[in-house]
Formats: sequence, C-alpha cells, structure tokens
Amino acid sequence: MSRRQASSTRRGGSFPFVGALNSKSKSSPILSVCLFLLGAFLLIGYAFRGSGVFGRGREAISNIEGDFSCTLEVQRAIPILKKAYGDSMHKVLHVGPDTCSVVSKLLKEEETEAWGVEPYDIEDADGNCKNLVRKGIVRVADIKFPLPYRPKSFSLVIVSDALDYLSPKYLNKTLPEFARVSADGLVFFTGYPGQQRAKVAELSKFGRPAKMRSSSWWARFFVQTSLEENEPAIKKFEQAAFKNSYKPSCQVFHLNSYH
Repeated sequence: MSRRQASSTRRGGSFPFVGALNSKSKSSPILSVCLFLLGAFLLIGYAFRGSGVFGRGREAISNIEGDFSCTLEVQRAIPILKKAYGDSMHKVLHVGPDTCSVVSKLLKEEETEAWGVEPYDIEDADGNCKNLVRKGIVRVADIKFPLPYRPKSFSLVIVSDALDYLSPKYLNKTLPEFARVSADGLVFFTGYPGQQRAKVAELSKFGRPAKMRSSSWWARFFVQTSLEENEPAIKKFEQAAFKNSYKPSCQVFHLNSYH
C-alpha cells in the first residue's frame, strides 16, 4: 500500500503540495550554486589558514592543535636576534627539542657558528640531524646535569622548549650551567601561561607535562639564581621586532652571563 501511494505521488495526482514540490525543484539550481560558492569559500579559507595568511602562521596553528613549539619561534626570531646581538651571534649554542632544525638554520647564516644540545632521544630524527650528531655539532645530553662544555665556550646561548619541562629543583642547577658556558648573554624562549604544549603521547618523552609560568614567576626565579636582565639587548630586540612587525608567540627573556 505504501509503495503505491509513493508512486502515485511522484506521478503528480491532485495533492495540494505537488505545486510546492515543483517550485522547489525549480529553485534547486540556485541552491546548488550557493552551496558550491560556500564550499569554495571554505576551501580557500582553509588554504590561507594553513599558509599563515589568517593568523600567526604555523606556530599559531600548532598552538590550537596542542603541538605548540617555541623552537619554531626561535627560527622565526633569528633575523631579529642578529640585529639585537650583532657579533654575539657568531658563536651560538641552542638547547632544546628539535635543536637540529635551529642549528641547521643558523649554519646557513653568514659568519655564524652553531652547536646544539638535544635533551631527549633522537630515534625519530632525520638523516640531517643524525649527521650533525655524528659530526659532534649536536650532542644528546640530559640538561639536568653539567653541560659538556668549558666555561664561556659560546658567545650566546639560546634555550627553547626545555625550561618548561623542568621543576624548580632542576632549574636551580640548569640555569647556572647555561650562564657558565655563555660569554655575552642568554636568551630563553618559554611558553605563556595557558598555552598547551605536550600531548599525552609525548609525556613519555618529556617525563612530565609542561609547566607554563608567568613572566613575574620567571623574574623572581632569575633573581634567585643571580641572573640579571640584559637591558641593552632587550631594547635592541624590541626595536628590531617593531621595525619588522614581529610579535613573538613565546615569552622571550634576555639575560646577562655570569661575570
């Protein structure tokens, strides 16, 4: 019975809503065009978002997806750091996860020597990173212990994505080590409170979830470890950042080395 009723409805009959169905079928081409334009707009928007036109680029997208990285921010900041530190960028040590990417980019800069310390395993590292390790340019070392370098081995030490995973107990030992091996200054990149960092799957690698601390917390901790702000470097960095419309996605701290 029900099948016969459906077929009779499709043939037209004298039902009052048949005219309404016919009018909707006439407007269907317009509806299809609207849906097509909407889909195209969404596709274009997604493409621009991925390329960084709508937002802060790869860093901002990574932050939303829970894969935020200050190491990516260091790579963006290299031109600004060169203007702020000048000759002090000639011999740089970078410390942090994925240090190979930072070291590789620094080595492409003119008159710049670079080394790196990878605090975690590099089992999944690419061939370029493993080659840097074989050459001794990058070392895999636990930063909770003394660094394998002599005092003032580097003009500048840059640290990213490492301090947020250390408790105050280990920070008390690690920060003085960074100051010991640097001659002209330290630059720390840390996450802002509220930023998401390590995913659950990565906790086995980092050992503990990241602790995003405020700038006031870091200021107090720097005083405890006798580290002073590098005011000339701060001013030069801010001026260069303003001229280049650069706004860091991470907190950036400029500190003096021990004298």
